[in-house]
Amino acid sequence: MQIQNSKFKIQKIATLLFVLSFATNVFAQHDANMGIIPAPVSVKKGKGEFKISPETILLVDSPKSRAVIYLAEYMRKAGYGGGIVDLNTLNKDLRPTKNVISLMTGFKGDMPSEGYALDITEDHINIKGKGAGLFWGIQTLLQLLEPKNAGYAVVPCASVKDNPRFEYRGMHLDVARHFFDVDFVKQYLDLMAAYKLNTFHWHLTDDQGWRIEIKKYPKLTEIGSKRAQTKIGRAGVDTGAYDGTPYGGFYTQDQIREIVQYAHARYISIVPEIDIPGHSLAAIAAYPELSCDPSKTYKVRETWGTSSDDVISPTDENFRMLDEILLEVMELFPDKYMHIGGDEVSMEAWKASDFCRQLIADKNLKDVNGLHAYFIEKIEKFVNAQGHNMIGWDEIVDAGLSPNVTVMSWRGEAGGIKAAQLNHDVIMTPGSGGMYFDHAQSKSTQEPLSIGGNAPLEKTYAYDPVPAALSKEQQKHIIGVQANLWTEYIATPVKVEYMLLPRMLALAEVGWTPTSGKDYNNFSRERVAHHLAKLDAQGINYRVPVPIGANDTTMTGSKFTIELAPSVEGAKVCYTIDGTTPHETDMVYTTPLKFELTAGKRIELQTIVVTPSGKRSISTSMKMVGQ
Repeated sequence: MQIQNSKFKIQKIATLLFVLSFATNVFAQHDANMGIIPAPVSVKKGKGEFKISPETILLVDSPKSRAVIYLAEYMRKAGYGGGIVDLNTLNKDLRPTKNVISLMTGFKGDMPSEGYALDITEDHINIKGKGAGLFWGIQTLLQLLEPKNAGYAVVPCASVKDNPRFEYRGMHLDVARHFFDVDFVKQYLDLMAAYKLNTFHWHLTDDQGWRIEIKKYPKLTEIGSKRAQTKIGRAGVDTGAYDGTPYGGFYTQDQIREIVQYAHARYISIVPEIDIPGHSLAAIAAYPELSCDPSKTYKVRETWGTSSDDVISPTDENFRMLDEILLEVMELFPDKYMHIGGDEVSMEAWKASDFCRQLIADKNLKDVNGLHAYFIEKIEKFVNAQGHNMIGWDEIVDAGLSPNVTVMSWRGEAGGIKAAQLNHDVIMTPGSGGMYFDHAQSKSTQEPLSIGGNAPLEKTYAYDPVPAALSKEQQKHIIGVQANLWTEYIATPVKVEYMLLPRMLALAEVGWTPTSGKDYNNFSRERVAHHLAKLDAQGINYRVPVPIGANDTTMTGSKFTIELAPSVEGAKVCYTIDGTTPHETDMVYTTPLKFELTAGKRIELQTIVVTPSGKRSISTSMKMVGQ
């Protein structure tokens, strides 16, 4: 079983409230977006700053608002006071006008869904927004806040008007392949909230593990949450090597409720996923009667990928069992959506089953693909009857779905385009668009082991979830975007963070900022560099981008001038010119490097970024050949 350092994680969660509390006045003067991620719809810089002190009060019209409670708790922990004064209890003449942060949900005029208005003057801060909008306005305020010393901070004067481009802005986490404890899931939610991501897709079951307690079927966790060992190295490579170490873990129902409450306090909805009828070997190992051949012996899968043994048989008894399982799940997760997977269903077991062949004939189904549609339709009707809307991966598009089924397009955009044309809501999450964060972050062999693929930061940032192939009316069915983090090759929290950051910042901007407001140079060179410095100071792991201005290339000429900058504020660029890998003990870049080479002479400049905490980027190699 994986052992998590929970004490360390709790400390990281406690300090995470301070991760995005920054923005020096010098920085704000140069960046049109004032360091805010995702970039707001409108931001205007003012003059001066608001000073926060222990005497600063929160003047509110809804003291029980989750957003109000969140900011009050933040200010209390930071030593900024944070006392709440209910506006409704004061006479108009007695309302304070200075050293006040006003949080208002009741105001005249319309505001877009999840929108907010933030106004900062030297005397007061005023945030207007309804529900989640007020909370997102608070997150922007915390990004602008710069701690000075104990109990004292400043916020630059500004006016921000903002609202999201998409209603669904999701981040996924697979805990079936590798399990992550409650404290880490909370930290994950904190990061999402800080960047205005509002939906957590929680992949709870798969062939390699069942991670949620089901009271009526205890063997799902007694047996299904444990695998005897795990294959070493990449799936599909027959090394025959396993670690020989039992692995497991699951969430109790009380822990699930705790996480749901934690997410809701941050205006994050949770989409639980119980992946059926494929990806179900852990469940079948616990209850072989779910399979097409109960006489066989099954075990929780010890390597990655799927097999023909992982398909649930569509018997009436199995549907009753699945209904009872899903009922317990939906009672734990009160939000709108229930994800049932539906992807990568191996048809071999169904093809070999006498029962399935007879069912296809009895129901006048065309083939096993028709049986898949039959299965999905049965589950969909049950989910809808419980007041939830169903989501499935894009393989379900051909299942004759009801209009309220939402499709998650992962195999490129084709499935999502087809679903939108059939008037289904769609969430775009294609690996081809940089939305798979288990893919490598560059083509370099220095990247850690991953499932493959290449999804660098710029690819994620450039993705537009709305396909041009759709008509204007059909484009309205694209309700959002999501990035997925599958964990076959991600076994530890620090590697989750490495694969997540800084790409999650790009995802946030894809989901929130209008396309006209996006600027990759501003994002990557100014704002990301600033945010990573704060994450670095708080002990949050991330991939350090290579030096700005450096890339793997070969150049020819006689004179070369190389200008570089660290990709993290406060970091340094170290380099060598003899082709060796640089370390923090090598030369430090301070001014542009100039080289003159005669014909046939060569120099190989290698560079890395070293952050204040000692994190290092991969190295780049710039070869210069004299002509």
